[in-house]
Amino acid sequence: MSVDKDNLPLHVAITMDGNGRWATQRKLPRSAGHDKGLHTVKTIVKAASDLGIKHLTLYIFSTENWKRTQAEVGFLMNLIHTHLKAELDFYRDNGIRLNHIGDLAALPANIQKDITDAIDDTKDFSGMILNLAINYGGRDEIIRGIKKIIDEGLKSQDINEQTISAHMDMPLSPDVDLLIRTGGEKRLSNFLLWHVPYAEQIYIDTLWPDYTVSQFYDNIEEYQHRSRRFGAEKAGK
Repeated sequence: MSVDKDNLPLHVAITMDGNGRWATQRKLPRSAGHDKGLHTVKTIVKAASDLGIKHLTLYIFSTENWKRTQAEVGFLMNLIHTHLKAELDFYRDNGIRLNHIGDLAALPANIQKDITDAIDDTKDFSGMILNLAINYGGRDEIIRGIKKIIDEGLKSQDINEQTISAHMDMPLSPDVDLLIRTGGEKRLSNFLLWHVPYAEQIYIDTLWPDYTVSQFYDNIEEYQHRSRRFGAEKAGK
C-alpha cells in the first residue's frame, strides 16, 4: 500500500451498487447478494477506520428502493435490523460513531428504534463518523432541510451555505472529498446532492460484493493524484 496518510480525503462516500447483479450472475436469489454485500461493508468500514478516514458515508437504502419487491425490501429491512443489533461491539472496538441520514420517520418503527439506539450507543465514541444513508434521497434531504429552516422562522438574510449545511442530515461531517461508486454505473442517483459540489468521483465496474480493501486503497491513491482546484486556476496558468 502506498497511500499517503498525510493526504487522506476527510470525507469519503460510497454508492454500494451491484449486489443484485452479483447474485444474478451466480444464479442466486438477490438476497444472497445483499448478504454478501454486508460482509463487504464491514470490511471496508474497518479499512477506512484503520486508515484514518474521519468521515465515511454509505448509501444503503434510497427513497426509490421502496419500488423493489416486497420480499426484497423486507429482506433489506431485516438485514439492517440484524446488523445494527449484532455489530455494536465492532463499532465500540473501533471507536466508530454512527449517524443516520435520510427520512427516519418514514421507516418501520422497529428500524427507527434500531437506528436511534445505535446512534445513542455510539455517541461518545471519538473515532470515525459513519453516516448510514437509509431511506435517503438527496432532494428529499434538501426539502426536509428547507422545512427545518422555515419552522425555525429564520429570515432570508440569515440564510447562507453554512445555515443550510447545518440543517442537512449530517451537520458534523464536511463536504464529500471522494465519492466512489461500484457496479459500473456513472451517475449520482440522487445521492448527497448538497454535499458533493467539488467531490472527486471514481466509478468502477466491480460489483459491491467483490469490492476489496486493495481496491479501496487504489481509489484513495487515485484521489491523491488528482489536482483539486475548487474552481481556481492552477498556479502559473
